[in-house]
Amino acid sequence: MSKVLEAKQAVVEEISGKLQSAVSVVVVDYRGLNVSQVTELRKQLREAGIDFKVYKNSMSRRAAEKAGLEGLNEHLVGPNAIAFSTEDVVAPAKILNDFAKKNDKLEIKAGVIEGNIATVEDIKALADLPSREGLLSMLLSVLQAPMRNFALATKAVAEQKEEQGA
Repeated sequence: MSKVLEAKQAVVEEISGKLQSAVSVVVVDYRGLNVSQVTELRKQLREAGIDFKVYKNSMSRRAAEKAGLEGLNEHLVGPNAIAFSTEDVVAPAKILNDFAKKNDKLEIKAGVIEGNIATVEDIKALADLPSREGLLSMLLSVLQAPMRNFALATKAVAEQKEEQGA
């Protein structure tokens, strides 16, 4: 086997592995962005622990088939970049959606959320969710509310008893 073919197979294996191990993948069309904009986007994604790479579409399509994500192939046309997140499901969608709002040249095409093909609408809906910390904060306040209400009711009863006894 030639070295070129081996190198291509290695890239397909790399992409396939990333697709399978990622909890969230977003495919974007970056056509029209200048170097400084792409650099800023890469910086934001890197800080969030997201791998952002440009691969040849033919290799990406083969990797998607190998990973069992054939539905992604219809979106792998034109200049694409792919963001892979192995930890946070929401982060790539949120960062790319916010960046797309500021730079209309960036177009979100599709993605994969926990092994399922996601449409642009799915990704934008995911981006509108609060962060993990925000969701945990909401959960904590919901869990605290009954105890807080019980404490206030107990205090009110105690104050009422004091007034009656005085």
